[in-house]
Amino acid sequence: MYFAALLARTEDGWEASDTELDDVESLSDLAELAREASPEDDTVLVLIEQEDAWFGVVRIDGEDDPRIYVSDAAAAARSSYGEILLTDELLGRDPDADDVVDLDSLDLDGTEDGDSEDDDDEDGTSAEAVPHSPVGDSQILDDLGVGEKELRLLDADDALSSIAEALGASEVLETVR
Repeated sequence: MYFAALLARTEDGWEASDTELDDVESLSDLAELAREASPEDDTVLVLIEQEDAWFGVVRIDGEDDPRIYVSDAAAAARSSYGEILLTDELLGRDPDADDVVDLDSLDLDGTEDGDSEDDDDEDGTSAEAVPHSPVGDSQILDDLGVGEKELRLLDADDALSSIAEALGASEVLETVR
């Protein structure tokens, strides 16, 4: 079960809106959606969670590049919404690197010598390619009252509520939940 919401900071406080991510295919699409929620170029937070698995925060400040934090990259990588957040840059991968497979090193079953088929996820990516740990900007909410240490200690099952509470936006978030 997924939940996604936009929190836009305004002069009057935080405004929340439930958001549907079915039409969002990239981080650029997500940033555009967030910017539309705040015509005044105020801070907008996109909060995404997959129940008990992972959560993510995307922060958009005006026309600046989005800042991203994901609590568990490996869990998010198995999610279509998580894949939107896990950019090559965030994972420290070179987007220009060739993913060329040496066909001579493959067994007839398509795995590399000595590897089992279980070493790959369903989409064919190596399980080791994405860490089972937080990735991104862990200081994304520092100036809003949620420090790096606090963010890293949040459990996926109540992280968004805890973040909203620290922002003083728990009531508006609950109205869209």
